[in-house]
Amino acid sequence: MILSEMPVIEVKNLSHTYLPGTPLEVVSLKNVNLQLFKNETVGIIGPAGSGKSTLLHHLNGLLRPMHGDVQIKGISVSGWSGDIRVMRQKIGLVFQNPENQLFKQYAGDDVAFGPRNMNLSQKEVRKRVRNAMKMVGLPFSYKDRLTAGLSLGEKRRLALAGVLAMEPQVLVLDEPTASLDPEGRRELLGILSGWRSEGEKAIVIASHNMEDIVDLSSRVYVLVSGKILLHGATREVFSHYDLLVQNSLSVPAAAEVVFKLARRGYSVSTDVLNIEEAAREIKGLFHA
Repeated sequence: MILSEMPVIEVKNLSHTYLPGTPLEVVSLKNVNLQLFKNETVGIIGPAGSGKSTLLHHLNGLLRPMHGDVQIKGISVSGWSGDIRVMRQKIGLVFQNPENQLFKQYAGDDVAFGPRNMNLSQKEVRKRVRNAMKMVGLPFSYKDRLTAGLSLGEKRRLALAGVLAMEPQVLVLDEPTASLDPEGRRELLGILSGWRSEGEKAIVIASHNMEDIVDLSSRVYVLVSGKILLHGATREVFSHYDLLVQNSLSVPAAAEVVFKLARRGYSVSTDVLNIEEAAREIKGLFHA
């Protein structure tokens, strides 16, 4: 990844207020700046109500900037006079609990919905449905299954397939592993990693699950009360244990164990992100 190239997405001094000028006015974002480059995954963390979802909704034009700007490959969303759906096709947004977005009776029709609205030929739509279902690990035969009869994990995959079928350049995901069991989480993260590795693609993921952020992200933005409190390489951001805890955030469980050992006077490095690294430090205590 070469950070000197043009960002795929660039957020510049973005601010957003809900119901401005009314007694219910809520300031959600304040001068937020963010960059996303091809071939990388950026994580966004923050406590509830920090503005994460509002920021994600700006990244594909679901919300238009009130103050500041969002640029997609150098093109301003604010200044875009064409059909905003053209931009949205480049940035695939997967909402929190995406299974609730499924609305077609049959699974195949749900995946085909986006491509059909792109006015593609029937042959191309079928090709994209087949490819998208394969990417998420669903047999093509599932196209004839009733959507309501699928398991939660299958519905989550189907919703993702519906986004992938539009062949976006960027995936934007809001709490993608929420409510999934450990196996389902591992499978979904594997799908996302595999998708990003094919071609010049990028991912933005917002999550309360710090293990998700560690497993996928090379850089992290910390959003608190609508402002970017901290950003940098994943390992660097999670080294700020006290700052994160003070703002109702956590570090990965493995890192927290090591931080607490260090606080009790044990000679361990706190530069830890996962279980393997934590185990190495703990083993070192017995061989010191």
